[in-house]
Amino acid sequence: MFRITHIAALGALLSAGCADPATAKRIDDLEKKVAELEQKAENAPAAAPAAAAKPATPATPAGSPEDQAAMNLYREASEASQKGDNDTAKAKIDELKQKYPTARVISAADRLLEQLSIVGKPVDKLDVDTWIQGDTTLANGKATLLVFWEVWCPHCKREVPKLEETYTKWHGKGLNMVGVTKMSRGKTEDDVKSFLSENKITYPIAKEGGAMSALFGVSGVPAAAVVKDGKIVWRGHPAQLNDEMISGWL
Repeated sequence: MFRITHIAALGALLSAGCADPATAKRIDDLEKKVAELEQKAENAPAAAPAAAAKPATPATPAGSPEDQAAMNLYREASEASQKGDNDTAKAKIDELKQKYPTARVISAADRLLEQLSIVGKPVDKLDVDTWIQGDTTLANGKATLLVFWEVWCPHCKREVPKLEETYTKWHGKGLNMVGVTKMSRGKTEDDVKSFLSENKITYPIAKEGGAMSALFGVSGVPAAAVVKDGKIVWRGHPAQLNDEMISGWL
């Protein structure tokens, strides 16, 4: 920005070479505007210095007494969840998050809390696109175990065949069961059928478009849930299932 002295010098030169009154008036007006702008700039408050970034809170050291206490609370919450005591499970997670907010197990506790929030949701039908193997329904009063999986998932390849033993043992005693896949990552129905055949899996398998995964809060596979009397009564990982839990649902 020109200083006033620069404008004044320019005005003097123009006035010397041109006696036009209109030109002289315009130069005078310009000098006044520049002076006003400079005055505002001088009176403007200085910019506040940027606030210093707060240092990140360090995580609770692994193996420390606090870390162990947090793990114990998470274990108690998981055990309560498996027994269907969701109120106790939620209370344990709340205590964990309040006392040990930087514990390594916090992310796992958040996932468990999300699963607990699914329990109690109403489910009136299996929203599937097609049946790849067998078929079934959510029979009223009958516990239905749903397993969400994908053929490309290495953990699913381990857990899904194991559940054939669960189906064989409990189906005759009243357990309904269905495997649910979206056939994502370019997998086809032939890929699924080949996996079922190779692993001698006989329980019903269906393809869904994503609505069921959303309803059951499934963001990763494998995942499992149990529906009984028209509502979700359990949500977790299939590896958490045991005979005591299944017997209780039946």
